[in-house]
Amino acid sequence: MSRPTRSRHDMTRQTRRMALPFRTFFRVLVLVLCSNAVTVYFASHSVRLAIVTTLACSLLLQMVYFASLLFLVWRSNCACRERVKKD
Repeated sequence: MSRPTRSRHDMTRQTRRMALPFRTFFRVLVLVLCSNAVTVYFASHSVRLAIVTTLACSLLLQMVYFASLLFLVWRSNCACRERVKKD
């Protein structure tokens, strides 16, 4: 006899609600990078320094976003394993 279980589709929908959409991430990324570039330029009056710090900030933000996605995948995997253990 088959018993009702949650489908994988339900878990995907829940994970999507918790994740940051790419469009929102991209807008925040552009806003932070532009404000960073303007701030560094007005503080140092150096275009080269503004470009270098903006690129470093960009790399850091992308690494954090990737790490957060890995964390969400890990957390959903752990939740799935616990559901299987309960059944």
